[in-house]
Amino acid sequence: MQTLVASPTNLNNFNLSDPHHLLKALQDLRQSVYQEGQELFQRWRPSIQRKSFLLSALNLAYYLALRHHDLRPIQTALVPWGLSSLGRSESRVLPNLDAVITTLGELVNADPNSLPGRRPLRAFFRGDRLLQKEVEAVFGKASADRQGRIMVTLPNQAAEDFTLVLQLVECGSDCFRINCAHDNPEVWEAIIKNVRLASEKTGKNCKVFMDLAGPKPRTLEVVSPDGKSRMIVGDRLLLTRNSPQTTDPTIPFRTNCSFPEILDQLQVNDPIWIDDGHVGTKVISLTSEGALLEVTHTRTKGEKLRPEKGLNFPETVIQLCPLTEKDFRDLDFVALHADIIGYSFVQTAADVALLQTEIQKRLENTPRKIAIVAKIETKEAIRNLPEIMVQAAGKQPLGVMIARGDLAVEIGYQRLAEMQEEILWLCQSAHIPVIWATQVLENLAKTGIPSRAEMTDAAMGERAECVMLNKGPFINETVTILDDVLRRMEAHQLKKMPQLRALNSW
Repeated sequence: MQTLVASPTNLNNFNLSDPHHLLKALQDLRQSVYQEGQELFQRWRPSIQRKSFLLSALNLAYYLALRHHDLRPIQTALVPWGLSSLGRSESRVLPNLDAVITTLGELVNADPNSLPGRRPLRAFFRGDRLLQKEVEAVFGKASADRQGRIMVTLPNQAAEDFTLVLQLVECGSDCFRINCAHDNPEVWEAIIKNVRLASEKTGKNCKVFMDLAGPKPRTLEVVSPDGKSRMIVGDRLLLTRNSPQTTDPTIPFRTNCSFPEILDQLQVNDPIWIDDGHVGTKVISLTSEGALLEVTHTRTKGEKLRPEKGLNFPETVIQLCPLTEKDFRDLDFVALHADIIGYSFVQTAADVALLQTEIQKRLENTPRKIAIVAKIETKEAIRNLPEIMVQAAGKQPLGVMIARGDLAVEIGYQRLAEMQEEILWLCQSAHIPVIWATQVLENLAKTGIPSRAEMTDAAMGERAECVMLNKGPFINETVTILDDVLRRMEAHQLKKMPQLRALNSW
């Protein structure tokens, strides 16, 4: 294929309603994507050890280069010509561009030597095949006649109740999550034993996902004023390094932070959210005791300040080791028993390298290949997602979890839908499976009755390769319904591409 030589794309130089100008704009775009993508890939190349990921990393580099451009004018200009709008090129960036350029060139009788030519048919589906291989490397071969996997968080009762696990497998669960923030290796080992037994009994492939707790900042001890249990807007709260003491009646609410070193990284006006965003505050001053906060958001009736509630610092780049002392201890068990390790609060490629090193230490004489799932929960993780993916998938199977709980608080609820779309696109371009997580069918699992909105959310989760459910008294019914929803949606949609099956509703 001939390498095109062109200047960087500037759409202001083109009259895109003229097909010859449109063709030249596409050729310039293609050359810019190729050059920038190659430069980025060469920077990544030394860290990629898995040959199976090389083509995926290259396509990711091309995709990032493509999305540096505002493609909307070109998309609009292509519509009258009946050509691809470039809107579904994630998994095959250059083949898609080449096809559009070549077809438009033939329509306007351009010199064939100036066109990139058509790629073989297999080039357009290579990305789908690579994604499927990575899905199987992480989750194993699908044991159901649907492609999307269902992951369920198990309660500690699963250690003693084999029937609970067996029924979940029979309802359609493919993967089971153990939250290492709770219980201990004895309980985990009993749960895993029941998962393996249920898998063997049903003949279904079930993976064990062990989720490291990570450095989740939380409130610890809480001091509230007598006769007033709820904070309202305007109240003041002292977030302390040490055990809170009631010494100043003008600051009636106090709590200490589980990671006191964070307080040294705060600045005045930094927002801090408490309890998954139920309480909003901002830093109004920094003292020797800690940070003085003013409450900026609560419900009208106020919110109670409770211990063990999460703290989020969306405007502060928190410098914490992503593996706590507990995580290091837990890895002694997890590395030897888990099929997949969930990495909480990963933010950089260096964070990934640290976990990989620690896993390898524990597997020195054990030929095991463990998959990693990078949980995307912060702005930093989003910003560094390409490098996180290259570092992880360059050495072992990788999945990415859209951890929408902390992520929504960190980036703002209004941006959550936008960012989950961008994460899906980026992962598809790298042929990496995605886990759709947090509050999926939560009402159904807890009460037995789903909300209309969460049914739509579950259906949208079909664009990911796995949907994660949390535990609840109606979890069996929830798995059954999700299984049905995913099967139905797979007949209508593949990733973001509609499947135009015959419609019988009219």
